[in-house]
Amino acid sequence: MSFFIPLLVLSTTTLAQLTPSPTYSPPSATAGLASSTSSPNTQWSAVLGNSLYFYDAQRSGRLDQGTYGNRVSWRNDSALNDGSDWNLDLTGGWYDAGDYIKATFPMTFTLSALSWGALTHGGGYDLAQQTAYLDGTLRWGFDWLIKAHPSNDVLFVQVGSGEVDNAYWGGDENIPTPRPGYPVNSSSPGTDAWASAATAFSLGSLLYTPSISYNTTSSSAPPSSIADANYAATLLSHARALYATANTTSPRQTYYETLGESVAAYASSNWNDDLCLSALALALATNDSSYYADAYSYYTQYRLSGSQEVWNWDSAIPAIYVMFAELATARPGLAVGAGLSTNLTGWQTEVETYFDRIVNGNLRRGYLTRGGLLYFEGDSDEASLNPAVAITMLMFKYAPLASSSSKTESYNNFAHGQLSYLMGDNPMNVPYIVGQHPNSPQNPHSAPASGGDNIQAIRTSPQTEAHVLYGAVVGGPLSDDRFWDWRDDWVQTEVALDYNAMIPTLASMQLLNNTADPHYVDVQAGTYSIPTDPPCDAALPCGGGGGGLSAGAKAGIAIGVILGVLLILCGIGFWKRESLAAWWRKGYRRPKV
Repeated sequence: MSFFIPLLVLSTTTLAQLTPSPTYSPPSATAGLASSTSSPNTQWSAVLGNSLYFYDAQRSGRLDQGTYGNRVSWRNDSALNDGSDWNLDLTGGWYDAGDYIKATFPMTFTLSALSWGALTHGGGYDLAQQTAYLDGTLRWGFDWLIKAHPSNDVLFVQVGSGEVDNAYWGGDENIPTPRPGYPVNSSSPGTDAWASAATAFSLGSLLYTPSISYNTTSSSAPPSSIADANYAATLLSHARALYATANTTSPRQTYYETLGESVAAYASSNWNDDLCLSALALALATNDSSYYADAYSYYTQYRLSGSQEVWNWDSAIPAIYVMFAELATARPGLAVGAGLSTNLTGWQTEVETYFDRIVNGNLRRGYLTRGGLLYFEGDSDEASLNPAVAITMLMFKYAPLASSSSKTESYNNFAHGQLSYLMGDNPMNVPYIVGQHPNSPQNPHSAPASGGDNIQAIRTSPQTEAHVLYGAVVGGPLSDDRFWDWRDDWVQTEVALDYNAMIPTLASMQLLNNTADPHYVDVQAGTYSIPTDPPCDAALPCGGGGGGLSAGAKAGIAIGVILGVLLILCGIGFWKRESLAAWWRKGYRRPKV
């Protein structure tokens, strides 16, 4: 495979090709109390429409671009000099979470999830008349990612300084500078970032390819009108170049190992799974068995079988299992061309071993909370809904391919339970999507939506959030299922691109299946109240209120942790120090002081 691959670069930002008709604006939260009386279901259509609206609210750059311009009236043009430190135009894209950093790694995960979901369940977008907004959302992300990949080996993994950004809480018209760009290249590698971007470009390319054939089930199909051959070709050229760079550049290492603390907010654990998934996605996009052979080689070489990890921006393994199973069903020729067995049964065993552990409660570090939320210690601690919602999408996606009807039923039932929890079937009676219902979170940790400018009083200034961040999924409740709707508790109330990444697909699935109303329709307004005692999490530690440990107990735990870490470091060697540092920071988001 040649290392140099000419890039198809857009000279200007590509306008969304589809014009919304009719246009969509989020309904008021009280609309969530009304049962749907039509088909398609109006409530699931609103979930889908609102979840895409959230991405418009996160936009950076000039907001009048695209066929429907800026539909979020309280957002303004911003960060118009991004990239100037490198004499490049890096304007546009999305702010990652509740502040103003642009982070490529979780963004590529988001684009991958949106594209992969729409590829197999795109019909729901058509039913909800949201296909044009899907097109606008994807192009806004991909157009910026194209800018961030100006040459084969160069990829900007972050724009904006965490140090500067953390000291600011305010609107989008006074975002502080400098906003430096942080690139990786062949001299300063970022294997995980290159590979993750290649995956996103590959899946996006396939989604935009006219008359594609990827029938994992009889109903699998992308949205009917989204095809664009030129755009698909542009995305695929970037995918090939990024994968070639990731596959051939030595040493292979994470972008955090290269760039250090400046990009620590999304320091990934390793690059092995990212490289495997990128090869698999390229095999799917190109129908080229050589990429499939690479993917299978990485799967075996890096011993990815038997994992119990989550699916998120740092962990691709569960998605790898499901995609291998999909390819064995829809594209068996890829395995044959690679000299391998198609072996659907083998991939079913891999996927089902993983899912059965979840359903049967046999995970090493995962369990169901008393309220019924799938919770992974370590990954769910600072965004409890994120792992559960991601697994829900994968289970729904795979269930029709399961080895037996009983397993199909088991996975669908478990996934429906998690989706219902998200939609208000939980001890707090909270649908965890902003603006969806009167009980939805009122105070998401979002600097632009808050209307405040006092970093010392994020929770109370102003008392009422200035703008409704419709469609945003918040971090979620703690492990005891309790939820504090406080703006300064970023663990529970922050929003992020990746938190929302599964919601459009999940809503589209329910529309296609003609599922009954979301649970929140049956939730009585006003039945949520903030717990009277303070929370205990990374944003608001126990020491700030009741429930904290004694000083002696804290000291004992600290000493034990230090000794344990030292023993681990000695055992696995000095050479793993950067990977350990990345693991320690896994899941960290930038808290406001």
